[in-house]
Amino acid sequence: MGELAKGVMQKMLFFTVLMVFLPIFSYFFSKAFIFEGFFGVVQANSYFYAAIVSIVVVHIILGCFIYVAFTEDDTPRPQFKQD
Repeated sequence: MGELAKGVMQKMLFFTVLMVFLPIFSYFFSKAFIFEGFFGVVQANSYFYAAIVSIVVVHIILGCFIYVAFTEDDTPRPQFKQD
């Protein structure tokens, strides 16, 4: 696998892991500790607010992925023969 393809796959795997774990973590963390624990919001409303936090986290991750994809250096690199 080429060096460029390896870097692309690493970035894709990184953002995939973020998309799987970070929204779930942010949902439960914000529900239990921020909204119910710190602000004292009732449980029925804390589900709604935690879902909003999770959606915002997903959008931030997508925005970061798009930024990284557009700023990626895609200039062709010369292939040197290795003996």
